[in-house]
Amino acid sequence: MKEIHDIVEAYDKARSQAKQAVLATVVRVEGSSYRRPGARMLVTDDGQITGAISGGCLEGDALNRALLAAYQKENKLITYDTTKDSDAAFGVQLGCNGIVHILFEYIDAEQDYNPIALLRELIQYRSHAVIAVQYALEQRDRQRGTFLLVKEDLGTQKSSPPAASSISYNLQQDINQVLENKRSHQTAIVDQGVSQDILLEHIAPPIALFIFGAGNDAQPLAELASVLNWPVTVIDGRATHATARRFPKAKRVLIAPASEAIAQLSIDSYSVAVLMTHNYNYDRDVLHQLIQSDSPYIGLLGPKKRFDRLMAELNEQGNPPDFLDMTRLFGPIGLDIGSETSEEIALSILSEIKAVMSNRDGRSLRERTTKMHGNTPILAGHVC
Repeated sequence: MKEIHDIVEAYDKARSQAKQAVLATVVRVEGSSYRRPGARMLVTDDGQITGAISGGCLEGDALNRALLAAYQKENKLITYDTTKDSDAAFGVQLGCNGIVHILFEYIDAEQDYNPIALLRELIQYRSHAVIAVQYALEQRDRQRGTFLLVKEDLGTQKSSPPAASSISYNLQQDINQVLENKRSHQTAIVDQGVSQDILLEHIAPPIALFIFGAGNDAQPLAELASVLNWPVTVIDGRATHATARRFPKAKRVLIAPASEAIAQLSIDSYSVAVLMTHNYNYDRDVLHQLIQSDSPYIGLLGPKKRFDRLMAELNEQGNPPDFLDMTRLFGPIGLDIGSETSEEIALSILSEIKAVMSNRDGRSLRERTTKMHGNTPILAGHVC
């Protein structure tokens, strides 16, 4: 989601300077690739790049392709095949032994729901969503591009052009499946005898981080989380500590006693909480309320002995965490990376949160025996 935010901001800046722009999107990958379908990069007509579609090996050639698309004001699909020696003809070396299909879309500012407008709509509210990108592997065929946004919770659709909002029943079923599985899919349609592929990209809301405690050690945690574009809320009962001056990157800084804090927050299944007030009673009271929330990650700073004491006290109060609750509780907090300083501890905490939210175990990648990125499933095609 951070990449999308950055692209929208870069486009707005380009528009204010009367620059043209092209959006490059990875729409399909066969074999291995540094980036998965849905990776994006904005290129302006003066050669400025925001985002990435590879580890840096494609960007040089892609820049030239984007500038051509901007000059011709039309969408283009380019395929980079690094399973063959012919990749040298592109002047690139991916080193991933895969085939990567990149769609270059000219951004028409006069079009109401151009690709950037749809991305802008996407980031307005916290909701699971699907972005649909239509393309043709036969490069000479029509490349429709990013044409549809569907938000789950809001039940809204935006499309380009607006008349295209009436999508087929079969495609709607595919979109529903993507939202249900929380995973991107590829599908296809046959429109007037021409085969067209569609990337249905699932986009989850950004992780929202709630930091309970406004001490000095909470500052690097809020700072590093903001680099990831995670909206951060800092909560503390001390007015001297919970200030915007001390947490300039936080979206919100709240002064509240433990008994009132949770009621003032909106915590969903993509919200994580870190308790680091260094006040045992405050942490205990907040923890009791957090367990009742949908948060999939609740981390407690401090030694295992303190964590065990908190669990024992919750049991004595008649509010014992059940098995599912215990899978969401992390204490001591963070991955075991030898952290000592506040900055290192913040890195450890954020790494653990990312691993949990991605359903990974945080091990070294050299121990992984399967692909880092799974393939994007292909759904049955449809005839329009």
